[in-house]
Amino acid sequence: MSKRFTAGAVAAAASLALTVTGLGVPAAAAPSSTRTFTVLAESGVSNDAAIAAITAAGGKVVSRTDDVGLFQVTSDRADFASRATAAGALLGAAEEKAIGSKPKLDRVEQEHLLAAVASKGKAAKGKAKKMDPLDDKLWGLDMIRADKARTIEPGDRRVTVGVLDTGVDASQPDLAPNFNWALSRNFAPDLVDVDGPCEVASCLDPVGTDDGGHGTHVAGTIGAAANGFGLSGVAPKVSLVELKGGQDSGYFFLNPVVNALVYAGRSGLDVVNMSFYVDPWLYNCTANPADSPEAQAEQRTIIEAMKRALTFAHRKGVTLVGALGNNHEDLGNPRTDVSSPDYGSDPYPRPIDNASCWDLPTEGPHVIGVSAVGPSGKKADFSNYGTEQISVAAPGGWFRDGFGTDTYRADANMILSTYPKKVLQEEGSVDEAGNIVAGFENSVFKQCTAKGECGYYTYLQGTSMASPHAAGVAALIVSRYGKQQGRNGFGMSPDLVEQHLYRTAAEHACPEPRLQTYTNEGRDAEFDAYCAGSLNFNGFYGYGIVDAYAAVKTPLKPNARP
Repeated sequence: MSKRFTAGAVAAAASLALTVTGLGVPAAAAPSSTRTFTVLAESGVSNDAAIAAITAAGGKVVSRTDDVGLFQVTSDRADFASRATAAGALLGAAEEKAIGSKPKLDRVEQEHLLAAVASKGKAAKGKAKKMDPLDDKLWGLDMIRADKARTIEPGDRRVTVGVLDTGVDASQPDLAPNFNWALSRNFAPDLVDVDGPCEVASCLDPVGTDDGGHGTHVAGTIGAAANGFGLSGVAPKVSLVELKGGQDSGYFFLNPVVNALVYAGRSGLDVVNMSFYVDPWLYNCTANPADSPEAQAEQRTIIEAMKRALTFAHRKGVTLVGALGNNHEDLGNPRTDVSSPDYGSDPYPRPIDNASCWDLPTEGPHVIGVSAVGPSGKKADFSNYGTEQISVAAPGGWFRDGFGTDTYRADANMILSTYPKKVLQEEGSVDEAGNIVAGFENSVFKQCTAKGECGYYTYLQGTSMASPHAAGVAALIVSRYGKQQGRNGFGMSPDLVEQHLYRTAAEHACPEPRLQTYTNEGRDAEFDAYCAGSLNFNGFYGYGIVDAYAAVKTPLKPNARP
C-alpha cells in the first residue's frame, strides 16, 4: 500500500473538484491557535443546515464537498469537536493534528533495502517476447498474461484510470505519453510537519509531480507505454489520471481522499486504484471501548464519509480497486491493532471487533480487494487475506519467495516499475549527477532516450503493487467491452467490470496444508495463515489470480455468476 499503506483522520484538501469550493489550508498557514477539522453532515441533512450547525459550534467552513456532505472547517475553540458531534445536524468531526516526523522507508514495500543480507538480482524473468527493454524483468505481466492480452486489446485512450496516490511523475518517459493533464488534480497540499518544507509557495504541488514515489510506481504498473523504452504496463494505451490524495510522506487523510473520489465520479473516470488506508486508524470502529469518545466520533465520521464517497463514485461509473493491506492478517479475524493512531498521538492497543470495525477503503462498499502473490504464486507472507474481504489476487512481489533456490531473497522477486529520480536521490540510490550508486545495480535501473530524456525504475513489493495489476486488467475490460455513453462519454458499468474480472480470473486452490507457515522465510508464528474456501473462491486468492488475456478474450456475459 502507500509508503506505509497509510491514510487518515483529516488534512487540508485542494478545492479543484467541481463540488468543492475554497482552498484547503496547509498546516503551516494557520495560526497556532486555529485547528483544522473534517466535519460530516448527518444523513439527510441539507448542506445549508450543516453549515449553520458548524457555525453555531464555533467553526468556519473553508471548503465543502456537497455531494457527500463533507466540510473542511477551522476553529479556535478547544471544544469544537465535541460541540460539532453533539449537534443534531452533524455526524462528527475529525481533527488534523501535527506530529512532527516524516515516515521512514516502508518496512514491507522496501524490505530489500532494509535486509540484513545482500540481496540478489536473479529471479523469475518474463518468458514472453518483450516489447520494451526491461519487460523481461516483469514476471507479473507474464503471470497475468498481459503480454498476450495486448495483442487483442492494449487499452483504449478514452479509458481513464485514476491513480489515487502520492502523485504521478509525468516527466517519466514511460508515463508521459499516457498522462492526462486535463483531468489530473492535486487534492492534498503539503503539510510541513510530516512532508517537510513546501516545494512551492502555495504548498500545493503542481500536477505531474510526485515527491513520494509510490504513485509513480503504481501508475507504471497500470499503464506505462509500450514504446520501445523502459518497460510497459498492463494496459499500455489507457489514459492515466493523477488524483493526488496522499501526502508526500505517505499519509492519506480523509478530506483529500473523499474529494478525490467525488471528483473521479463527477469527471467520469472509469477505474480508480487505491493502494492505501485512511489514516490515522488502521481500523475505524464505531464504538471501540479502547477509544475515547472523541476518537470514536472521529472514526464514525471517517467510516460514513468513505462509504458515501465510494458509493458516489461507483454510482457514477467508477470501478474501484483497492490493496488488501500488508499486515499479514485475516481481515475477517483481525488481531489487536497496536499501530493506531499513527498520526497526532501515540498508538495504543485496540482489540478489533470485526462486526463494527473497518479497514478503509478496502473494506468499503464496491471495492475490489486484491491480495499479493510472489513469482511462485504463493501468497506473500505480508499480504492480508480472508474470505470476507478478498476479491482477487495479483502479482505484488515477495522478496523472500523461492526459499531453497538461488532466487531466495532476490530483488527481482519484487515488482519493477517507474519511479521519480528525485525520490531515488533522496533515498541514496541515485547520485546528484543522475547515476546509479554502486550497490544498487540490482534494484534500480536507468533508461535514456536518444534525446537524453531519462527514466528511472525500482523494485517494490506489497499489496500496493498487486492492486494496480488488477486495476490495469479492469481498464482492459472497459477498453474491450465499453460503449459510447452520450456525446463525449465512453465507459462500462462497474458491476459488469467486476463480474467479468472475477469470472475470468485464473482459479487457484488453497495450498496444502491449508495452514501455511513462513518459518523457512524467517517469519514467526504471527505470519501463519489459514486458507479457507474452495477452488472457486478462497481466502488467499479470492476468485483467482487476475488474467488479462482471459479478460479480453472471453466474451462478456452480463448477469453471469463468477
